[in-house]
Amino acid sequence: MSARIDGAVAAPRAQAATRAVRAGIDRDPAFGAVTPPLVLSSNFSFAGFGEKRQYDYTRSGNPTRDLLAEALASLEGGAGAVVTSTGMSAITLLLHALLSPGDRLVVPHDAYGGSWRLFNALAKKGAFTLITIDFTDPRALAEALAQEPKAVWIETPSNPLLRITDLRFVIEAAHAAGALAVVDNTFLSPALQTPIAFGADYVLHSTTKYINGHSDVVGGAVIAKDAEAATQLTWWANALGLTGAPFDSFLTLRGLRTLDARLRVHQENTDAIVALLQDHPAVRALHYPGLASHPGHAVAARQQTGFGAMLSLELEGGEEAVRAFVEGLELFTLAESLGGVESLVAHPATMTHAAMTAEARAAAGISDGLVRLSVGIEHADDLIADLAAALDRAAAAVAAGGRRDDRQNDRQNDRLNNRQKQGAR
Repeated sequence: MSARIDGAVAAPRAQAATRAVRAGIDRDPAFGAVTPPLVLSSNFSFAGFGEKRQYDYTRSGNPTRDLLAEALASLEGGAGAVVTSTGMSAITLLLHALLSPGDRLVVPHDAYGGSWRLFNALAKKGAFTLITIDFTDPRALAEALAQEPKAVWIETPSNPLLRITDLRFVIEAAHAAGALAVVDNTFLSPALQTPIAFGADYVLHSTTKYINGHSDVVGGAVIAKDAEAATQLTWWANALGLTGAPFDSFLTLRGLRTLDARLRVHQENTDAIVALLQDHPAVRALHYPGLASHPGHAVAARQQTGFGAMLSLELEGGEEAVRAFVEGLELFTLAESLGGVESLVAHPATMTHAAMTAEARAAAGISDGLVRLSVGIEHADDLIADLAAALDRAAAAVAAGGRRDDRQNDRQNDRLNNRQKQGAR
């Protein structure tokens, strides 16, 4: 006889992987369905005049979406969560719920391009005052906090350069300055990092990524540390119409069940790929917190339970090398997004961060030669072979370009010498 679980997830004493698998399992009171049923109804009947049931309209509340919200709140250690239609909806929800005109918001200079675009667009409309800093610079952080911001927005690891922000240090500093702390945890998921354990007030996700893990649905979520804050978020999500669809929530909950197992393979593959990349002559720089040489390695080891499956590499030869690298890849698909079971490659300057100005990209360190990899769960040997061939193509393209440059220089020198000879005659 199976043990029934009170609540949407297994008891808090259970490990996170167990709670993710058991979310909503064996809780159907009508038929005893093991997997929770998908409730697609847009509206729900009243028991009678003036007698509203638990649910009345799916924008306001839905049983399937609530199961996902409860599971995410449990995994992140929060008091409640709101599931939104996209990751950008999650960001929009927090900005509306937390900030008013005149409030100051501190954000990272190397944030995801979509976040950067929204922050700057709303700041230009006067929704708030934006302060952009390098979170790895304590002096820049101190100067920003001296301006008494309403909220501090943290992204760690950062997208796409995998910079690490010390959660405990920054969150405590933010609270000391009277600011709320928001953490975008998309790159790691609650399987590898739980920012609320370090004092964060809010955690947000693009659930499109690792939480769903199959690149077949878009979604987002915001988890609040306190129950009152969760209630406020729920009100705003309903008012703004940002809540996620039931079917999307159903798919995401299904993906969540395998989060721990998937990430173990993701990380095993990443370790193997890093071993290939770190000494390859075509790679100018490798950005991965799992390397002892990474500036944020010690902090990442302290606040994360794994180093994740995202990495960026800078190729010798810039955009010409990038073109040769990506053209011919068989197992790394050139596409935006990340965190799916399939491996992806992106060129931030022309894809995920194209919304940033060239000046902002330069300030963040996002060069034209930077490539971002989302390592999937295919067999590691196949991924390594694909990347090795790509690196050889990039190196060959750079060498060919060098030979072209030499030939052009030779022709220019010949022309100059001929003119000099003619002038002498």
